[in-house]
Amino acid sequence: MKLNHSFVSRVLRLTLLAPDIIEGILDRRQAEAAQRQELLRNLPECWAEQLS
Repeated sequence: MKLNHSFVSRVLRLTLLAPDIIEGILDRRQAEAAQRQELLRNLPECWAEQLS
């Protein structure tokens, strides 16, 4: 199975999400499509900045 480098890069960035955001996604409290695109675009490194 071949994976696109761009896709893998974007998905790996999601491992840097703040635990509160991950919990919200798993509990389905986060909006799906809009949130995912926004998270993949400009993900701050600092968890506090991600939550604001």
